[in-house]
Amino acid sequence: MDVNEEYEEELEAFLIWMKDAGYTPYTQKSYLADVRQFLQSLKDKKLEAVKKMHVVSYLSSVRERGVSDSTRNRKHASVNCFFKALIELEIHTANPAEGIKKSKTDKNRAPVFLAESDLGKFMRSIEGKYKLRNTAIFLLMGYMGLRVGEVNTLNVGDFNPDRSTLDVFGKGRKWRTLPVPESVNHILQQALAERLDPWRAKEDAMFISQKGRRLSIRNIQQIAADSFDQFQSGIPQYQKIPYSSHKLRHSFATMLLRKGADLRTVQELLGHSSIQTTTVYTHITSREKEEAMAKLDLELPNF
Repeated sequence: MDVNEEYEEELEAFLIWMKDAGYTPYTQKSYLADVRQFLQSLKDKKLEAVKKMHVVSYLSSVRERGVSDSTRNRKHASVNCFFKALIELEIHTANPAEGIKKSKTDKNRAPVFLAESDLGKFMRSIEGKYKLRNTAIFLLMGYMGLRVGEVNTLNVGDFNPDRSTLDVFGKGRKWRTLPVPESVNHILQQALAERLDPWRAKEDAMFISQKGRRLSIRNIQQIAADSFDQFQSGIPQYQKIPYSSHKLRHSFATMLLRKGADLRTVQELLGHSSIQTTTVYTHITSREKEEAMAKLDLELPNF
């Protein structure tokens, strides 16, 4: 069955809805792939006949294939958004994906992050032809807390070097203005002065790929992966830490909280809609626990 033909109107409507809602091209692509996979599992069934049972059956089948709980939850979110879009566009009347429980993930596990000293070492380890551009990208994530998708959507005009501010378009289509540290401001200005020539004259992207296009999310993730591989090149494989581009954001949040920043301020800087999301960064290391315990003046009885 060709789902693109069978459900052509619904898929086209879903794409229009996502574009209008401000979903990134990367999210649009991921959600469409998930929804096509779900529609394939229906085996020609009309959408009007789809029940909650069919959605649960699909989610169970993807889990049996060995995907992680977070991937299973993303596929659920994709299908849920699909039906939500069709209802809003008056193509469908019910959402069989609504109300299905999410899989439990390791949400409460302390995030992986670089210590402040390691973050500095990592920044100094960046090499290669595009060292300046890549360093600027990592500084924005590691010292200003930007998401990969936010770096991807940055335009040249979002940066005001005189005021040392950066306007960031984040999740939920919300803008936030961030102060730019002086050293980051300096390197960002250098990176823009040496910005690669875009393929299209009107391309306003802050970061350009070697092909002259806006640097994609996947490009940024790969650049980070390659840079972290280089950073840990002398370490045995079993001792390597699973760093990634997003771990730079974790490092920023952890660093701020350890320096006594207010949780609400960190929430604003990270662009979290809920402070509950920010509390995951309040994890304490074993070393800090030991140091705290060592401050106790124990008065014990004699035995």
